[in-house]
Amino acid sequence: MQKPRSDLSPNTLAYEEEALITPTGFREYDARWWFGRPDSETPPQINLLGIEALGLGLGTLMHERGVAPHCVTGHDYRAYSLSIKTALSLGLMRAGITVHDIGLALSPTAYFAQFDLGIPGVAMVTASHNENGWTGVKMGIEPPLTFGPDEMGRLKEIVLEGQGAERPGGGFVFEPGVRERYLADLARGGKLKRKIRVVAACGNGTAGAFAVQALEAIGAEVIPMDCTLDYTFPRYNPNPEDMRMLAAMAETVRARKADLALGFDGDGDRCGVVDETGEEIFADKVGVMLARDLSAQYPDAVFVADVKSTGIYAMDPVLAANGARTDYWKTGHSYIKRRTNELGALAGFEKSGHYFFRPPLGRGYDDGLLTGIEILRMLDHNAGKTMSDLKNGLPKTWGSPTMSPACADEDKYAVVEQITREYQDAARAGTPVAGQPIADIVTVNGVRVTLQDGTWGLVRASSNTPNLVVVVESPVSEAQTRAMFADIESRLGHYPQVGAFDQKL
Repeated sequence: MQKPRSDLSPNTLAYEEEALITPTGFREYDARWWFGRPDSETPPQINLLGIEALGLGLGTLMHERGVAPHCVTGHDYRAYSLSIKTALSLGLMRAGITVHDIGLALSPTAYFAQFDLGIPGVAMVTASHNENGWTGVKMGIEPPLTFGPDEMGRLKEIVLEGQGAERPGGGFVFEPGVRERYLADLARGGKLKRKIRVVAACGNGTAGAFAVQALEAIGAEVIPMDCTLDYTFPRYNPNPEDMRMLAAMAETVRARKADLALGFDGDGDRCGVVDETGEEIFADKVGVMLARDLSAQYPDAVFVADVKSTGIYAMDPVLAANGARTDYWKTGHSYIKRRTNELGALAGFEKSGHYFFRPPLGRGYDDGLLTGIEILRMLDHNAGKTMSDLKNGLPKTWGSPTMSPACADEDKYAVVEQITREYQDAARAGTPVAGQPIADIVTVNGVRVTLQDGTWGLVRASSNTPNLVVVVESPVSEAQTRAMFADIESRLGHYPQVGAFDQKL
């Protein structure tokens, strides 16, 4: 295999004959590149020959890891995703892999197909919630897990060093009926006991072909919102963290007097929530609400939450009374998925809206539709209560948005190591922070410092951008939240590598 190049330009002979791949597209747990758009002057980061080389590299890695040579493929609803999948499939087949194509799909539909068809590999073509022009591939070879840094690092090496090896035996099989079996599987828990009016918001993305049917199958009264497939995304990108999508969900909830709105991202693995008053409920708070409901049914349940999530998991009296325990782990859907399965946890929650349900609820992968169904079942279990009632029943906290001061990729990890040491030294010396002793320090992903009064602050390096990530929260007061932030800001101020905060408290 010839090494790909990173300096090719469209509308040239070389662009049609050689693979273009920029190394930056290989992320910690998936792959994502700017493929290009006719109205954009931004040069592409990958071409179809580069995608083919990626498929050859993935197939080579599968052989290297001793995995059976079979791989599920699917694609999201974008104008170019089918061509991306075709090129990827060609590369896989060149590597001696039999491709099992399920057609248009959500990412969780592709993960389901691994179990449904008994196939170890998955390569789902999706740009998730990114704007048109982006493409990517979510990959795995060990259901229900997707790649982490180890697999992505080796895949990057194989592809960029031209180590992809052709083998005989590749083939192609189209697998009909997976969508229908996936939808039937989602409904296996039975019908809701009462009628719940729910807005299903899909942003004209792929979930529009799945969400309404899935929610109606459990007995919900569904109000479709932007569920018509349209790969131009005429209103906004399908992203339940996007303020335009959330505002539209809130308007529809109030206008239609719905009980809640559920928003799904471009590949259907995330779910956002707006309550009946039109207020967004952040995903980590929804996770606590779900954990309360589930731990009442499954005593002594274990949950996993990412380090950006609320401290309520650790201090909630309802969870404590139910014997529930929460493990805080690295941010990133691949990390939380893996940790949830390693611990045998009942569910994992990530603040970005990825939720992971293990047996008997799910199979351990992130599925926005299953999450929406579990949220409706939670509301069904709490007859007489609204979503805002459940939200307002949580312990009160004062939290910050996710703040992202600039810090170069070559500097950010070293800065976080220094900040970690500073807080560890303060803990050993008994030095108070924001007027409180340090009660706990979690270092699985940067440093999360929890004070004796429950106030906490996080400093970590972003996985995908040249930034740090800072989050603070307090169950005591807004003033204590500001004090925790001031301590972190003061410490980071000693490092010239760190830029100004994009927002402050």
